[in-house]
Amino acid sequence: MGDAAAEMWKALIFVLALAAAVSAGLIVALRPAFARYAMARPNARSSHTRPTPQGGGIAVVAATLFAAWLGAALTNTGLAPIEWLALSGAAIVLALTGAVDDIRRLHPAPRLLVQILAVGLVIAALPDDFAILPQLPRPIERALLLLGGVWFVNLVNFMDGIDWMTVAEVVPVTAGVALLGLVDGAPSSAVIVAVALLGAIIGFAPFNRPVARLFLGDVGSLPIGLLLGWLMLMLAGHDNLAAAILLPLYYLADATITLARRLVRREAVWEAHRTHFYQRATNGGFSVEEIVVRVFVVNLALAGLALITAIEPDPRVDLATVALGGALVAWLLLTFQRGKR
Repeated sequence: MGDAAAEMWKALIFVLALAAAVSAGLIVALRPAFARYAMARPNARSSHTRPTPQGGGIAVVAATLFAAWLGAALTNTGLAPIEWLALSGAAIVLALTGAVDDIRRLHPAPRLLVQILAVGLVIAALPDDFAILPQLPRPIERALLLLGGVWFVNLVNFMDGIDWMTVAEVVPVTAGVALLGLVDGAPSSAVIVAVALLGAIIGFAPFNRPVARLFLGDVGSLPIGLLLGWLMLMLAGHDNLAAAILLPLYYLADATITLARRLVRREAVWEAHRTHFYQRATNGGFSVEEIVVRVFVVNLALAGLALITAIEPDPRVDLATVALGGALVAWLLLTFQRGKR
């Protein structure tokens, strides 16, 4: 291992440990405030049965941004300062919006407008030569990126419905991005942010362990959705579109299919519900632990497939891994829909 690689490893370990410590420390310090101002009370669509504090996402997002900025200062990420500022500013705006929504429900229209502005800020800061599909005209690709970014912000929010679900998603995805960086499958900027988010979510995980003593809240799920979407964007822009599809494939499939079903039934898609596949699984006899373990294992498999696409950069390998990943996710969705036998 060369000196540069050794220094990078030291920086990543430092970022991981720092983010975990800051996240857990902030949660301990702020829990009384969460319990006073941001209680999530059960309703007909809830998966929990007793009032539980929410807002732990404040600690996760703050720890992620702090550790990522410090990690960027210690390493050469190659990301322009304007891109760092845009990503951080957008995450903070979404966190503030989520905090207001956690305490006093916002109307869907202004909430969506803020999401569009936040994602648009991140996309506007991309370099002029950034392209995922060069065949597309630049305005069309940027419009599709905006649509996809807003969807990513929302799908993480939609999927954060049971204890440890977001942990079971974020840990394999961010660890997968970090491992991709070791084989030049991800840019160093994405690796720094992924490791920072990984550490922050690890610091949060003990408090969200079933039965949870604390929820992320929208203050966490919205900016985490933005950060995950940005990580996938960086992978796709690094000529690794297959990995960007594979890593979040379970979340993408569950949320997108559920949304399509609700649109077909002409339901108000902005209203809370209990029709996601993982929610159907709780009604079908699966315990929360059984659900999140299955999601976690499938996500680990998807991360392994994503790593293969970077080790063997070949279109045929990409197609095979995406097909296999799709089959794994389809099996999990069908398992959840059928219920426990």
